[in-house]
Amino acid sequence: MSKEDLLKKLSDAVVNMEEEALIEACNEYIEARYSAFDGIMQGLVDGMNRASALYEDEEYFVTDILLCSDAMYEGLSILRPHLQESEINKERPKGIIGVVEGDTHDIGKNLVKIMLETAGFEMYDLGRDVPLQRFVDKAIEVNASFVCMSTLMTTTMSGMSVVVNLLREAGIRDKVKVVVGGGPISKKFADNIGADGYSQNAVEAVKLIKNLLNIA
Repeated sequence: MSKEDLLKKLSDAVVNMEEEALIEACNEYIEARYSAFDGIMQGLVDGMNRASALYEDEEYFVTDILLCSDAMYEGLSILRPHLQESEINKERPKGIIGVVEGDTHDIGKNLVKIMLETAGFEMYDLGRDVPLQRFVDKAIEVNASFVCMSTLMTTTMSGMSVVVNLLREAGIRDKVKVVVGGGPISKKFADNIGADGYSQNAVEAVKLIKNLLNIA
């Protein structure tokens, strides 16, 4: 099978949430000695981009995107070991993401992380119920370009303001963009706490962060 046909097979398997078909296609792709990097970018990532477009058009739902991502990560586990050293070490913008302390709702956060990874960002997922200082410590540790925080609870919203202040106290606020989101969050709230942006959904989050970082 030609490289183009296999790339389409990889992309289709991601969109169609077919893990077994994807594993088979990845193995066939590697056996044919095609570029693992192209397989990831023009196959797996292309499939996730198509899935996100369907999500944006409301043809796919959150559960569909999560299943597509399961397939994509399965493919990544096969293709990544075959990347060239220069491709592995390629610098990517780093981001921190997590659900603020006191909240354990993480489906939305997981979706945003998937979309950002698909868009080429190197994401550090702190999980849910994250101690507020942890966002700052991790941002300093990995030299992050941005921090994403989410919550679905009004009682934990104030934690986002605390993180913004902690970033300021640490002397890195001007180096780290802050994006917030979640059910009770609004643009007005984001503006009031001094965040750089607010996102309603995962697709919008990618566009917002690319804009904040001046990435085409």
